Amino acid sequence: MARATRPEAVIELTGLTARGRHGVLPQERVEAQTFVVDVRLRVAAPDRDDIADTLDYRIVARIVVDRIENESVQLIETLAQDILDDLLGLNRVRRARVRVHKPEAPLGVAFTDLSVSVSGENPPAPQAGSRPQ
Repeated sequence: MARATRPEAVIELTGLTARGRHGVLPQERVEAQTFVVDVRLRVAAPDRDDIADTLDYRIVARIVVDRIENESVQLIETLAQDILDDLLGLNRVRRARVRVHKPEAPLGVAFTDLSVSVSGENPPAPQAGSRPQ
């Protein structure tokens, strides 16, 4: 009989904010702009009330801020994908969605927000006793 999949927990961090130099225009690479990131992660639910049995939110926040503040990219799609790849590399993360907001984008017209979302998932872990086919 197949074993039931371990329950999932959803972790959301919204409004992670930092300044970075991302964009196509030369001035965007020189003068830092505000970027805001929302993250939604699906992780295996913890079996016990212990930080070691779940994902440390401080690590997630640091990954996002480090990506914003460090290496510049032209497209916010690339920034979002880089953050997603980092988060999917964390132990316990099954699925993730990353939304990057660029509220100061130089569009030349008034706007409230500009954002790009990407999502992805890790392949399911093999269950004990299952054989590769």
